[in-house]
Amino acid sequence: MNTQKNYSLGPFVILTFIYFIVGFLTTVNGQFQAPLKVAFLSDADSLRNTLITLISFFFFLGYLFNSSLGGKWINAVGYKKTLLRALSVMVAGLLMYALSSWIAIHYGEVAIRISGDVVPMGYFIFLLGSYLMGTSAALLQVVINPYVAVYDLSGTQPVQRMNIVCAVNSFGTTVAPFFVTGVILSGVALENVTVNQLMIPFLLIAACIITTTLVTSRLNLPDIKGTRVEKGQELKRSIWSFRHLTLGVIAIFFYCGTEVAVGVNVNLHAMDLIESDHGLSFFGQKHLMLWGMDLGIPALLATIYWGGLMIGRLFFSFFNQVSPRILLAAMTVIATILILVAILTGNLWVLVSVGLCHSVMWSCIFTLAVKGLGQYTSNASGVFMMGVFGGAVFPVLQGVLADLWGSWQWTWIIAIVCELVMLYYALIGSNIRDRECITA
Repeated sequence: MNTQKNYSLGPFVILTFIYFIVGFLTTVNGQFQAPLKVAFLSDADSLRNTLITLISFFFFLGYLFNSSLGGKWINAVGYKKTLLRALSVMVAGLLMYALSSWIAIHYGEVAIRISGDVVPMGYFIFLLGSYLMGTSAALLQVVINPYVAVYDLSGTQPVQRMNIVCAVNSFGTTVAPFFVTGVILSGVALENVTVNQLMIPFLLIAACIITTTLVTSRLNLPDIKGTRVEKGQELKRSIWSFRHLTLGVIAIFFYCGTEVAVGVNVNLHAMDLIESDHGLSFFGQKHLMLWGMDLGIPALLATIYWGGLMIGRLFFSFFNQVSPRILLAAMTVIATILILVAILTGNLWVLVSVGLCHSVMWSCIFTLAVKGLGQYTSNASGVFMMGVFGGAVFPVLQGVLADLWGSWQWTWIIAIVCELVMLYYALIGSNIRDRECITA
């Protein structure tokens, strides 16, 4: 796919670190569903679960509307400048988070009534910040995914490199839940959270991202030829004409649906169990105390889930001959069984164990979807990331069902449907027809 071989380690390390930031802040965004449910929506009742899951919905809405923009920017200005633009959007999103807290503190009485629920204006500003954060994450992944896939680092294979960066990404998602509860919320129990605690941490995170942007702007990130449209060049085919890519977008839509639904809604399910006194505990303890801080069992569940993704990706990053099709098929079957057991037993600890299975699905689907696309790769990455919008649709759909059914337990059937769609892609949809293959 490119004429250069055996690139240096530096750029790979840079992009891996930025991928850590993407994972960390994506999960931070999702973990704010539970505390914002208390801080912003204490006066909401009938639509409480639906409204709070809109935080993830708006985050992934950025993927749907702006992913293709990333491919266009790469073709126009290259990988590095697109990366810097994406980091700037991330800073804007974090500033919106801080602004939402400021408005809630100083203008808390300004609110909108929706179906009898009182929703403060600060909540809607947070949704705007979530949209900008999702846009930034989409643009960053449009750059990093194809770059890593074709960056010929000596002794590695594409799916192996994807597993490495995804493992570091998962480390960010693993530490994020406890960062939210232990640092941003200072160990305060979720039911006692106030908006006053949120503004300063967001400003500090924004300062860190600004520093990262400045450092990245001074580093060398070589452009990779043969993966994007060069100046004056025109593509002869529609990117959607590649069947394995189109079905890959659908597969990643359902993957992100189940990945995000488990990662963010398990908190809400756990909180409902705690509030209804259904005995959710950790080794007999109803509170997870560390140095006088309540880190929360919901946060522990999320950490175990995201930690499973990290461990699985680290494990499979050592295998440079693994078949993405076989791996994807095997993991979807196991995941389906685990989710079914969790539904029938009502056991959230079994549910979060599915993270081990989800760990390799992203890298497998992406590798299969862009295989053989040559100069179409950057555009393919842009449309591929549109499928991440599934992370918005399914958690909200699950929240709506939880409000309708009065319980989260049977809403996890949605996750089983998602697993079965990915199984189809592994067995049938990922096959490449000869006339579709641009390069080997």
